[in-house]
Amino acid sequence: MLLDKHSSPPAGRNRRPDGLHISIANISGRGYAAGAMKRIIVMAAFFTWLAAAPAQPANSFPLWPDGAPGALGQGDKDIPTLTPYLPEPDKATGAAIVICPGGGYAGLAAHEGADYARFLNEAGIAGFVLKYRLGSAGYQHPIMLLDAARALRTVRARANQWRLDPKRIGIMGSSAGGHLAATLMTHFNAGKPEAADPIERVSSRPDAVILCYAVITMGEFTHTGSKRNLLGNDPAPELARELSAELHVTRDTPPCFIWHTYEDPAVPVENSLQLALALRRVGVPFDLHIYQKGSHGLGLGTRDWNPERRHPWTRDCVFWLRAQGFARPAD
Repeated sequence: MLLDKHSSPPAGRNRRPDGLHISIANISGRGYAAGAMKRIIVMAAFFTWLAAAPAQPANSFPLWPDGAPGALGQGDKDIPTLTPYLPEPDKATGAAIVICPGGGYAGLAAHEGADYARFLNEAGIAGFVLKYRLGSAGYQHPIMLLDAARALRTVRARANQWRLDPKRIGIMGSSAGGHLAATLMTHFNAGKPEAADPIERVSSRPDAVILCYAVITMGEFTHTGSKRNLLGNDPAPELARELSAELHVTRDTPPCFIWHTYEDPAVPVENSLQLALALRRVGVPFDLHIYQKGSHGLGLGTRDWNPERRHPWTRDCVFWLRAQGFARPAD
């Protein structure tokens, strides 16, 4: 079955600013002016958000010291990086998770990066925030997957440096970052033992995966902005199928924690439901949490750091991480 190349949200549904997608059908005159103004406001908010993004932390390092493969230039947007956030030594469990912020493959949402790392640190888990290359900078698949795979390999290959267990390295992502994490969990490989670069010799398979309101499919229920930024305006149906994670789950797919909201107006909940069904079919264990209320892009519960206002998914996720041997036991 071929997936719909031109799928779009119902008319009138606003997309998250990271996708820059607003569908307004059959409007004219005053309605057209209102729609145009709405688009201007959304775009202005998006670029304000990008301008306000925090500077690259001082302890960030490039994934490829001599330049990333496929780089279009030498600017910041062309250099994928990792930023380590390590827990207190007396709390560390030796587990680590690579974090892929969302942003529709057009930007990187700060509250889905460093805040997640600090949250993981509380459970004794090291967080590594990935700055991957974006469609807004001229990149398309497979560049983003190369960056994610390199990030996970880097943490695993350098595990001794950070006192980590190379068999407990996971990945997590939100929205389009969740799509990137899901793509890696279904397209990993064992590495190349003969590679001159020791990082390329190790596996890119995550040992656990956390998916937050993730884009999973490039089919009927996709987020059109993410799909466009990843694959271009008119990708081949075969490519769309290749990047639909629910179609590539196997028994080797790692265990997953999946959460979404029923109300999500940007990435339909069917993305998470389809993935859970695919995991169930082949016997891969997972936690699935569908919360009725909540918009897209919730992060930990707020867009600023506020442990007093965390969403229940954070509690449920720590419970799951303990079951995987990643998090500290309950106090």
